[in-house]
Amino acid sequence: MRYLPNFLFNPDRAQLFLGSLVMSLSLCGPAVAADSAWPTATPAEAGFAPDVAERLDARFDKGDFKNLHSVVVVRGGKLVFERYYKGPDERWGDSLGEVAFTPELKHDLRSVSKSIVSLLYGIALSEGQAPALDRSLVELFPEYKDLAAEEQRRRMTVADALTMRLGTNWNEGLPYTDPRNSEIAMERAPDRYRFVLEQPMVAEPGTVWVYNGGATAILARLVALGSGKPLFDYAQEKLFQPLGIADAEWVAGFDGEASAASGLRLRPRDLAKIGQLVLNGGRWGGKQVVPEDWLEASFTPRARAFEDIDYGYQWWLGSTRPWVSGIGNGGQRLYIAPHLDLVVVVMAGNYNRPEAWKLPVAVIAEVVLPSLQQR
Repeated sequence: MRYLPNFLFNPDRAQLFLGSLVMSLSLCGPAVAADSAWPTATPAEAGFAPDVAERLDARFDKGDFKNLHSVVVVRGGKLVFERYYKGPDERWGDSLGEVAFTPELKHDLRSVSKSIVSLLYGIALSEGQAPALDRSLVELFPEYKDLAAEEQRRRMTVADALTMRLGTNWNEGLPYTDPRNSEIAMERAPDRYRFVLEQPMVAEPGTVWVYNGGATAILARLVALGSGKPLFDYAQEKLFQPLGIADAEWVAGFDGEASAASGLRLRPRDLAKIGQLVLNGGRWGGKQVVPEDWLEASFTPRARAFEDIDYGYQWWLGSTRPWVSGIGNGGQRLYIAPHLDLVVVVMAGNYNRPEAWKLPVAVIAEVVLPSLQQR
């Protein structure tokens, strides 16, 4: 499962601390499956050095990128190159053994799932199926009437859940094998939503940022209640199907509920579609899938998470560089650079390792971006 982020570019650990590679399978440029819906461009056509994919392979073969599973790069709405490798993997903590990755295999997104939940909340809100952001959370759960009796707790709002500023005690800094870890405790609780909302108040809601997977669980529950559909069914109808994402999975927690904070599994190309959707202002195939104003609100800094990293509505934001990211334990990364018209997806298998964040950062900062010749 996950761990608390505590350093620049290190929010992987916010998820499962966060929750040997020999062969290289590579696919590049025009080799795109029929269902991918991606037009293609060569690296040179997209403004990259022609050998950018080979540069990535060389670093992998050298051993610099241990446990790298896949990289997909899209620029200008076109698939530029992708690489797939072989290595050990997991499905939400359960070992899958050695996996030879291909474009058709799904991969854990871990905490990138949180950013997808934000998109779903924005869709539901625009359709009148989710509460307004100023609504009191506990009052939206009338079955927990006793919680609403506490004045400070009543001041927790939907916006506070979106920005992880609930003001409650929450600790994901412990190993995810430790039952005292708040997310593990939530998963094991008889009622995960009550567990999240009843945690002791330690700060005024809306004032202190603390990484909190329980906040995502609450948001997902509000979407499910408002739409009358399980979270995954709603995601399929409102997001995945419009994007042509035909193979997705949302792993259920111990209580049978989808693990909103970390359980989504997608193919790397399909996660890249979500990145391109963001670059398109929420549009795909001529249809407005996610409201553009929701994206603008989501990418407005709401809290300083770490040095040079802000937090919006379940998205990480570069405070000194214009990037938007979904970030997950083990080295999962959806990196969106609007000023470069660029989407990069990195998948890796360094689960629960404190320095897992370094691998996707190195792939992007040491190979992808330096290979851009036309900015």
